[in-house]
Amino acid sequence: MAKLYPIVRRCVLLQRPQALIGAWNHDNIRYFSDDTHSHRNQKNYLHYGAAIGGAALVTSLYIFYDRKGKHKSISAASSTAVAVARAGHSVDGLPVYSISEVSEHASKEDRIWVTYGNGVYDITDFVEQHPGGDKILMAAGGSLEPFWLLYGVHKNPSVLALLEKLRIGNLKEEENTEHLLANMGDPYENEPKRHPALKPASVKPFNAEPPVSLLVESFVTPSDLFYVRNHLPVPEVDPETYTLEVSGVGVESISLSLDELKTKFPKHTITAVVQCAGNRRSEIIAVKAVKGLSWGAAAIGNATWSGVLLTDVLKAAGVTDNPPGVEHIQMNGADVANVPYGASIPIERALDPKNEVLLAYEMNGEPIPLDHGFPIRVIVPGVVGARSVKWLWEEQEEESSSHWQRNDYKGFSPSVDWDTVDFTKSPAIQELPINSAICDPVEGQTITLTSDGKLSVRGYAWSGGGQKIVRVDVTADKGKTWHVAHFTGQDEKSKTPHHWGWTLWKVEIPVIPGTKQVELWVKAVDSSYNTQPENFENVWNLRGVLNTAYHRVNVNVKQKIT
Repeated sequence: MAKLYPIVRRCVLLQRPQALIGAWNHDNIRYFSDDTHSHRNQKNYLHYGAAIGGAALVTSLYIFYDRKGKHKSISAASSTAVAVARAGHSVDGLPVYSISEVSEHASKEDRIWVTYGNGVYDITDFVEQHPGGDKILMAAGGSLEPFWLLYGVHKNPSVLALLEKLRIGNLKEEENTEHLLANMGDPYENEPKRHPALKPASVKPFNAEPPVSLLVESFVTPSDLFYVRNHLPVPEVDPETYTLEVSGVGVESISLSLDELKTKFPKHTITAVVQCAGNRRSEIIAVKAVKGLSWGAAAIGNATWSGVLLTDVLKAAGVTDNPPGVEHIQMNGADVANVPYGASIPIERALDPKNEVLLAYEMNGEPIPLDHGFPIRVIVPGVVGARSVKWLWEEQEEESSSHWQRNDYKGFSPSVDWDTVDFTKSPAIQELPINSAICDPVEGQTITLTSDGKLSVRGYAWSGGGQKIVRVDVTADKGKTWHVAHFTGQDEKSKTPHHWGWTLWKVEIPVIPGTKQVELWVKAVDSSYNTQPENFENVWNLRGVLNTAYHRVNVNVKQKIT
C-alpha cells in the first residue's frame, strides 16, 4: 500500500520578495551517485524533489532548436537517427568526467553541465536564451533522468538529437545512474483511476478531456467527466495530518487542520466554471503550430464548489484590508514539495468576499477527487483555471515567481514567435475572454434533419470576470443569417459581475433542401457586449491560449424520409 505523506503549506505575507526556486546544492546532485541512500529516500527524492526541471529542459531544447540555425540541420532524418542512436551512450574520443566533476558545473558562471546516460552535456548557451531557463538549474550539475521520468516527451527524437549537439564528453561508466533509476519506480504508479470516457492529451502527466458532446447533457459537469489538467504526478495527501499554516509579517499566525477549516468557518457554495487557458488549442494549431497540449473544446467544466471563503481565512489571520506593499496572493500546490506548481492572483480579488474565492473541499457535493485537488483546491471564479491551484497554497507580496505564472499562460501578438518573445512584456492571464462551442453535433457527424427540415444544435457559452451570457448566435450559411439560441441551462440566481457558471444553449436551424454538408458557426455575447473574433489567424499566439474565435463544425446532412 502506498504511504501517505502529511503536507504542510504556509500562507505568508512578506515585505520583501523571497525566492521560491533555486539551484540544487552539490549534496543533492551527488546523491545520484551515492549507493548508501535507501530505496525509500531515492523514491521520495524523485517524487518530491524533481519538479519541473525536466519539463523546462524539454521546452528549452525545443526553443533553442528553433532559434539556432546552426542546429537545424539535425532535423534531417539521417542526422537525427544517428544522434538519437548516440544519445546517452559512450562516444569514442571524447573526454571522460566523473559525477563530482560534473557537479562543479551548476551555474552559468561555471558553465551548466548535465548528464544523460553515459553522456555529459554543456547546456549553458540555450539556457541563457530561454525565458524560463532558470528552471533548468534544477538539473544543473547532475542527471536528467530523474526529471525526465516525469515527462515522456523527453525521448522525442528531435530533443535527443539536439542534446547530442551539446555533447562534451562521457560519464565514467561506473557512475552511470541507471542502477538507481531502476530502483526509483514510476512516479505515476499511484495515480487515481479515471473514467474511460476521458480522452488523454497526455498520459504522464495525465491530462484529458471528455467527449465534447457529453458537456451539454448536464448543467453541472459530473466530477468524473470533468477535464483533468495535471502538470506533475498527483500527490498523496493524508487528510488526517494535513495542516494549513497562515503566517507572515503583520499577520497573526494560525494553523488549521482540514477539520478546523470545515468547522471554524462558514461553508460557502458557488457554481463556477474552470477552463484551461489552452481550451480549443487544436483549432489554433491548424493555423500554425504552437507549444502546448492539443486540447479540443472540452477542456472546460461547470461544477458546484463548496468550502471556505479565502477572505474569511485571511481575516482570521488579521488581514482585513490591503496590507502595505502586498499586491498578490501567491498559491503553491502540494504536488511537489521542493518546487510546486504555483500561481498568484491580485490581493484585491482575494480580499473582496463578492469575488467568492474559495478554499474548496467539495466538488458537486462530494469530497474533491484526487485529480481535482483533494483535500483542498483554490477556486478562483471567473479566472483562468491555471490560477485555481490544486492541493493548497502559499501567499507572498509579489506575483508568483513560478514558471507557470511568469513564463507560461500569457498571450502575445500573432507577430511574436519564439525567436522574439519576451515573457516579461506580457501580463499573466487572469480573467478569461468570452468563449462558446458547439457540442452537438460534432465534427464530421451525419445528422438527420427534423421533420420540418431543421438541424438541432447544442453547446455551451461562458465569459470570465463574472460576466453573464446574454445571447448566442449560430449560423449555417457562413454568417449570412444568424439564429439566436435559447438557453437550456443558466444560473439565474447569480448576477453580473459575479456570474461564474456557464450557459447551455440550443437552437434549431432551417437547412436548404438538398444540402449535403453544412458548416456551423457559433459566437456568444456577454453582459458587457463582448463577443468573439471571427477567425484564429488574427488571434494566433505562440502558446495557443485564449482560443476564442468562432467555433466551427462541419456536418453531413441527411434528409428525413417521410
